[in-house]
Amino acid sequence: MNATVMLGKQGRLVIPAEVRSALGLSPGDQLHLSLVGRSLVLERPQDAASELRGVARQVPGTRSLVDELLIERRRAAAVGE
Repeated sequence: MNATVMLGKQGRLVIPAEVRSALGLSPGDQLHLSLVGRSLVLERPQDAASELRGVARQVPGTRSLVDELLIERRRAAAVGE
């Protein structure tokens, strides 16, 4: 499905009814907005979280991202001293 929307004076976008219906969106629903290159991506928070869980599943259970981050931060701190 494709749709064209117009940016309003106050920077607001109206999501067309057929798109809202297809996604099951209702007034008051929150959407996560991210920039991907020069594109805007709007996602329902549960869809964004599901995507992140999928990425996390690719990380082996024996790998600790926390430990890697700590090592990286300690190296950066040591270089900055």
